Amino acid sequence: MIRNFKITLSYDGTRYSGWQKQGNTPNTIQGKLEKVLSAMFGSAVEVQGSGRTDAGVHAMAQVANFKMDTKVSAAEICRYLRSYLPQDIGVLQVEEVDARFHARLSAKRKTYRYRVWNSDVPNVFEKKYLHICPETLDIEAMRACIPYFLGEHDFRAFCSNPDLKKSSVRTVYAMELEQLGHELRLTVTGNGFLYNMVRLLMGTMLEVGRGKRKPSDIPMIFESGARYMAGPMAPACGLCMMEVTYE
Repeated sequence: MIRNFKITLSYDGTRYSGWQKQGNTPNTIQGKLEKVLSAMFGSAVEVQGSGRTDAGVHAMAQVANFKMDTKVSAAEICRYLRSYLPQDIGVLQVEEVDARFHARLSAKRKTYRYRVWNSDVPNVFEKKYLHICPETLDIEAMRACIPYFLGEHDFRAFCSNPDLKKSSVRTVYAMELEQLGHELRLTVTGNGFLYNMVRLLMGTMLEVGRGKRKPSDIPMIFESGARYMAGPMAPACGLCMMEVTYE
């Protein structure tokens, strides 16, 4: 009988070329998962992920699923993955789910967090997970951007894919910018995100923080639909997928 397995995993994306497997490199999260699972079952396994994190982006709780005709238990699959995956890819849980479950298509909400180290004081042990930005930033001006991003909008201007064929309308349910000592944390929850969208939102907010543009410029960026109107893309290292929510 074909069974459907849901995998929840975390990973340090520093040395990987993103989630999605690619023909020119085996060094992707999806590629590593499929290689280990295929070795376990002795046949090709195709893994579906909830979202395609970019090269260098991390995940606290990415979700994936695969289907297989097997009598092997979810606990055995979990133990095998933990034994043979690289140490920077950690399987948190494997569970059997309904046949209709699909990691991407069944997802209702996703939450990402972007971390900025706003100081010239070195942060040696977390530098792989932070965007180092020592300049003085106007945090309140950055927070004033948030109401413009909330709700349903066409985020085409905040997408790095110039050939996007599908709808670029997304809904942002929640957005918060916290200041924790020297660290800024932008946490965003939405029904989905375009290619590089969170990094472009953060890059635009950082330009506001530097005084290079105003929060009130954001409606004009939306209206333009043009990538060049938004700010520069913030580096991948500061971004982490935090949670994927299902019904």
